[in-house]
Amino acid sequence: MSDDLPTGVERPPSPPGRPSRSSGRRLAPIIALVVAVVCAGLFVLLAGAEVDDGGGESAETPLMARPAPEAVGELEDGAVFDLGRRRGSWVVLNFFDSNCVPCVQEHPDLLGFDETQRALGPIGAELITVVYGDDPEGVGRFFDRNGGDWPVVYDEDGAISAAFGVNLVPETWIIDPDGVIQWRTISTVTTDQLNQVVNGLRTMRG
Repeated sequence: MSDDLPTGVERPPSPPGRPSRSSGRRLAPIIALVVAVVCAGLFVLLAGAEVDDGGGESAETPLMARPAPEAVGELEDGAVFDLGRRRGSWVVLNFFDSNCVPCVQEHPDLLGFDETQRALGPIGAELITVVYGDDPEGVGRFFDRNGGDWPVVYDEDGAISAAFGVNLVPETWIIDPDGVIQWRTISTVTTDQLNQVVNGLRTMRG
């Protein structure tokens, strides 16, 4: 049926709350544009939510820029490790499990990082492995096979892991000479990445 009306007869207004066809046609491009903008915003947000892309960005934590929690554990030789006694040095804590595939994959990079930092002498960072829920003998065999003679701390009751909020490994933290947390990652690390971050933090500190 044609929508044409006799000459001189006005078209009745659209019922309240019901847009006319022409209004709907005008709104369609606007709605499409809004949807596109929202989708683009979500994409940017998700892209920016990456914790660590290898470029040195730090993962979020409420502990950032605050004094590191107390961390006391037992070393391989039975001696007591106390993080508070490491003041004056840059400390890199790497939470580890010998049965963790990413931990095994990043180990060569930790070896390279440790070698580089030791070559710097007193200003070099100390690398320390923290182990929770793993068999000490298995951990010992892992280091014997794959190298690495930095301190290994056994977090027997999980107090250190709980204090830092570590649920999954590997996870790596950097603590400055004042005992303040400066960086954290919840993914694997590389030699270049860790060296870049530590050196950058050291330079900023002056």
